[in-house]
Amino acid sequence: MVEFQIRPYREEDHDAVREIFATGMSEYAPSLCLHVLRQPWALLALGCTFCLLLASARSLLLPILAITLLLALARHLVGCAWSAYIDRCLADDLRDIGAAYAESDGAHFWVAEADERVVGTVGARPAEADGELMLKRMAVRKDYRGLGVGTALGRTVLAFARQHGCRAVMLNTLMVQHEARALYERLGFHQHHRYVLPTIYGHLANCTVTVYRYDLA
Repeated sequence: MVEFQIRPYREEDHDAVREIFATGMSEYAPSLCLHVLRQPWALLALGCTFCLLLASARSLLLPILAITLLLALARHLVGCAWSAYIDRCLADDLRDIGAAYAESDGAHFWVAEADERVVGTVGARPAEADGELMLKRMAVRKDYRGLGVGTALGRTVLAFARQHGCRAVMLNTLMVQHEARALYERLGFHQHHRYVLPTIYGHLANCTVTVYRYDLA
């Protein structure tokens, strides 16, 4: 077992935190692409294109090539959209982590350190509702998962919330974040509600956000 410690964020952790977040979020691109391609409108478009080309060309080669190109294009477009989302996050609260998670504002940011490097991150900021805290930017390096790092980071946020008299901790997850959702449920979070991203892309791709909640006694 690898020994690790959870400690407050320091300015020298800046690049490592951003790299861990970006790398971890990039892992969801293939799953997100598959999710989009499973939507009824996408399956219908691919099926109709294949049938039309097959009927006109009377050969399997052209339809197969066309579908292959369409799938490659779809993967590229979804990847670009996901990369743009990651860039927005990096330009938001992860641009100046110390300021975005200043303890004077009721926020905080932690890192997990092992083998003399940062291997995990998590932050907490006040939610819109009074007395509620948002758990944000939970990420663990791939080669350090399954060692209890994520669990320790989550419990650190819950302890922080209790110390500050919060009544609940909230967090958001996307439909493709299966491992993360399982971790949060093991920690005691329960599904509070779901919604589809209120954008054209969100409705087309059926991007569902599940809000989790942990009620504190």
